[in-house]
Amino acid sequence: MKKIFKFYLLAALVMVTVSSCKKSFEDLTKNPNVPSVVPASLLLNGVLNNMVDLPDGAYASNDQGTYVYKNASNKAEIWCQYYIYNYNYYGNNTYNFDNGADYYTTLKNVILMEGQATSSGGAAVNPYEAMGKFFRAYFFSKMSLERGDIPMTQALQGAANFEPKYDTQKAVMVQCLAWLEDANADLAKLIADPSVGGTGLGATLSSDQFFGGDLTKWQKVVNAYHLRLLLQLSKKVTSDPDMNIATKFAAIVGNPTTYPLLQSSADNLQYTFVAPSNYYPQTPDNFGQNGSRQNTSQTYIKLLTTFKDPRVYVTAEPARYAVDSLHQSPTDFASFIGADPGLDLGVMYNNAGLQLYSFINRKHYYSTYIGEPSIQIGFSEQEFNIAEGINRGWVTGNAEAHYIAGIQTSLDYYNIPTTPASTFVAYFYRPGSSDVKAAKNYDTYPINFDWATYYAQPLIKYAAGATGLTQILQQKYLALFRHAGLESYFTYRRTGVPTFTTGPGTDNGQRIALRFQYPSSERTANTTNYNAALQSQYGGNDDINGVMWILK
Repeated sequence: MKKIFKFYLLAALVMVTVSSCKKSFEDLTKNPNVPSVVPASLLLNGVLNNMVDLPDGAYASNDQGTYVYKNASNKAEIWCQYYIYNYNYYGNNTYNFDNGADYYTTLKNVILMEGQATSSGGAAVNPYEAMGKFFRAYFFSKMSLERGDIPMTQALQGAANFEPKYDTQKAVMVQCLAWLEDANADLAKLIADPSVGGTGLGATLSSDQFFGGDLTKWQKVVNAYHLRLLLQLSKKVTSDPDMNIATKFAAIVGNPTTYPLLQSSADNLQYTFVAPSNYYPQTPDNFGQNGSRQNTSQTYIKLLTTFKDPRVYVTAEPARYAVDSLHQSPTDFASFIGADPGLDLGVMYNNAGLQLYSFINRKHYYSTYIGEPSIQIGFSEQEFNIAEGINRGWVTGNAEAHYIAGIQTSLDYYNIPTTPASTFVAYFYRPGSSDVKAAKNYDTYPINFDWATYYAQPLIKYAAGATGLTQILQQKYLALFRHAGLESYFTYRRTGVPTFTTGPGTDNGQRIALRFQYPSSERTANTTNYNAALQSQYGGNDDINGVMWILK
């Protein structure tokens, strides 16, 4: 009996040991320092960081003062012909597009955010659900604007579907417009009655770095983006009348009670830099490394100097050759010279070394760690968009009033007064100086500016018809300098305004590419649907010069 007892005891100990080992193994696979459930507010914070397009292609600080980059946005300023490379080690000005931006991971977090909000007591309509619709419209439309047809309906299903079919660009746009419509309606319900959102949520958003959870601000942004997206479909007003582009545009502009819009720059969706956690991409620390590796573009500078526009004194500096060798006044518009983006990079590098070009203004962009706020969706752009819609006959109204508001808001952003006979100070970095932070290293010049005189110029004063449309688009281009990512490229691609230049330096057969390619993973992991999408759109080729549906 003693032996039998020992045998059973041993067997029991073995079972306990095996069970303990199994339990221990399972426990070891869990990291107690990592939360198993992420709150909706934390997911929202990540989504908001990923939606911004910052100057120099940066987005989302990943540690003190540094950033990570998105493929389709890391040269946005180059492709908008604002600010271009002159040294090949750092980059080039070619239009050899590769992959567009991939927001599918961010969209997965949007879905998780909505789910966490519901499980935390959110009702069917709640702040995170409403914002989720906006985010879907924002990210899917941006990916489609870059590439054309994209997976949407069957996307984001995880292991349930590794090979999603592509939705046509028209279907994507129809759905995105519907999401924006629903987001506006849901936000209106929550603003009118916070209890609609359910227990514990109400009508606010936690971890909202832009508006502190103010849904009234977000509703305005949703509708301003709605107008932007409708304008991107301007070629479809007559070719696809079933989309009712003009009617939808008029409904938003004409009914501010249902569709509140941005009322001033105070309503801007803009990213504000904070030291030391989120530095502006240009800082005193990296000035010595890249301050002379890029210079302004002729496309941007030439418009400013032709218009005798005072913004050139804030965003750029005079070419030192024009001032020091040709003895031109630093405030002479002729002293501001941008490089032709089409120039061979070797030629541009040599010219930049000779100080033949204007660099961006050191005082404005390099002297601090916080630079200027980066506008993603702003009042100035909205006013130009409304002016364009009126000019096109989509809605009745005073196009000139909105056009003027757009210009004056942009001037105000740079602290340029629009009251008659006003003065502001221009700061130009003194050659040979070694510290961009020190005020003593800047020469200062009082700039007299009279709004009435500026606006009376024939090139500026609004004219109806095609001339007026060009004026609106040119001023919108100037206002979006260093803002809103690829928006100015998209507007050029749609309208041809302003005139972009090409040459050996832009490559791609001296053409402006019309689209980005699909991620290489689609070619290998979603082959059948990838090939079908290429065949239906671009003759079977992932052609960066292919014409997508919205451009036909």
